[in-house]
Amino acid sequence: MLATRVFSLVGKRAISTSVCVRAHGSVVKSEDYALPSYVDRRDYPLPDVAHVRHLSASQKALKEKEKASWSSLSMDEKVELYRIQFKESFAEMNRGSNEWKTVVGTAMFFIGFTAILIILEKRYVTMGCSLDLVVHSL
Repeated sequence: MLATRVFSLVGKRAISTSVCVRAHGSVVKSEDYALPSYVDRRDYPLPDVAHVRHLSASQKALKEKEKASWSSLSMDEKVELYRIQFKESFAEMNRGSNEWKTVVGTAMFFIGFTAILIILEKRYVTMGCSLDLVVHSL
């Protein structure tokens, strides 16, 4: 009875928001996962939302300029418009990563470390008593 009462009080105290107020804590705003999120994938080329969600003043002006003729846009402006919508191009997504170098390097390090331990063990660790000596001494 006493243990359940203690756990009940502790649970109420832990859930209480007045503890946060007294401790000068704040409530962290969590991201709404019900909204679509941006992902760059080769098999899904058109994400549901743009890469840049909050546009700066220059980006807003460029978006307004986008509504006019595209022939009036320079190549840099077209690239900037593309970067607002997408984080990576297909060429950047298809580019290989250098992670294999890290994996091979780590494997070689551990193989070398193991080889050094084996060499040191063969050189400095002596064999214990053999079974023949134990049997003859009895």
